[in-house]
Formats: sequence, structure tokens, C-alpha cells
Amino acid sequence: MAWPTAEVARMSGVTARTLRHYDEIGVLPPAWIGANGHRYYEERQLLRLQQILVLRELGVGLPEIGRILAEQVDELEALHGHRGRLLAERDRLDALVRTVSRTITELEQSRKDGNPMTSINRPENLFEGVRPAVYEESMRDFPELAEDNRRRLSTMSEAEVDAAHRQRTAQMIRLAELMAAGLPADADQVQAEVDAQYRALTELRAVSAEEFRVLGRSCVDNEPWHAAYEAIAPGLAAYQRDAIEAYAMTRLS
Repeated sequence: MAWPTAEVARMSGVTARTLRHYDEIGVLPPAWIGANGHRYYEERQLLRLQQILVLRELGVGLPEIGRILAEQVDELEALHGHRGRLLAERDRLDALVRTVSRTITELEQSRKDGNPMTSINRPENLFEGVRPAVYEESMRDFPELAEDNRRRLSTMSEAEVDAAHRQRTAQMIRLAELMAAGLPADADQVQAEVDAQYRALTELRAVSAEEFRVLGRSCVDNEPWHAAYEAIAPGLAAYQRDAIEAYAMTRLS
């Protein structure tokens, strides 16, 4: 049995554009292409797509995924390997939950004592269990932007990548603080944070208002992104989306 691109997109949640990109870079060619030019995928390709998406969820970049798929021989053996990676990821997420829970406890105690947020005992604890570039590697719906980001990361040292990730995490925490303070998504302080996010994106390439809106919506619709935001504070994903929408409407239109 074969499935057209639209049906594979529906089943997997991957956009047709991303499927075309996977074909173009050689990680997921279709089983065959019809006389009408439409791509068709059979069971073997669906299994391969599952592997790609599992590896993407684990933060593996497309070039590395291509290498892994090229080297593997047996699908069952590969699935055992992916299962091991998923169990390791579960352990990492458990560590991340402990990290966020500890941060909540410290912040709540600081506020009871009338102290500022900077009274956190060990700032490095904020980042235990957080994998550098996890948000960037989740850009499976934005292959061009993800590739630009990958090229940029390849020129950075490990220390620079870690510093950039810490800056991004700190930015999310600042946004959560503004949300907790009751500021609306279009408030000046919130929009200043979004402006910094937009400027960071445009360092990679030009980003249109509509593309920025799509990125904002993905904070809610893209499961890894949504989980990352919600781990910081419940409701933060929608707050970020609304803040980006307000920014695009007032500053980019």
C-alpha cells in the first residue's frame, strides 16, 4: 500500500514542505513518484520517517540523522537503539522536572523572605538537565532556518553554544516573570523581550512578519517547544505566542 504526501503529512503531523525537504536532502526519498509528479510513500518509508522524527525529538540534527540512517542495516535493531535513546531522554526530562521544581521552591521562598530573584542559591542549578540547543533542534517545521542555525552552531565553540543556550533560557524565565507579574503580552517590557528574540533570528537570515507569526504559533503547536515553555511556567507558551503576534502586528506590518 502507498500513501500520498498529503496523507503522510496528516498521519505524521509533518508538513508537506518538510517532507519535500527531507527528499531533497536525501534522508527520506519517496517510494516512487507518480506520472502526476506526486510523491508516494510505502510502509518502509513510514518506518524511516518514524526514525527521523524520533531522532529529531532527541535533538539530533538532520546531517547526523542522514549519517545514522545511511549506516543502519536492520530496522528492528535501529528501533532498539532509538528506544535506548528515548529512555535516556526520559531520564533527562526527569532531571529537568527536578530542576524546575527546585527553582520554583527557591523562588517561592525568596519572595516570602522579600528577596529578589537573584537570591537563587546556585545559579548553575537552573540549567541542570537542559540540553544546549534543544529549542533550535526542534525546528523540524522550519528546515531553512534550522539549517542556517546549524551552520552558525558549527562555527561556535562548546562554551559559546552553552552561553547562547543559557541566555535563551534566562530570556524565557524573564518572560515568565513578566507573565506572573500580570503584564499583558503587548506591554512594552514584554515587547522588548520579543524584540531581542526577533533580532537574534535576523542574525541568521531575514524573517518576515508571517514567518515570525508562524514561529510564535509553534510555541503552542510544536510539542517540544510547548513542553520547553510549559516547563518554565504553565501558560508561557501561549503568552510567548501572543507576544510575538502583537510584535508582528505593530512593528513588522
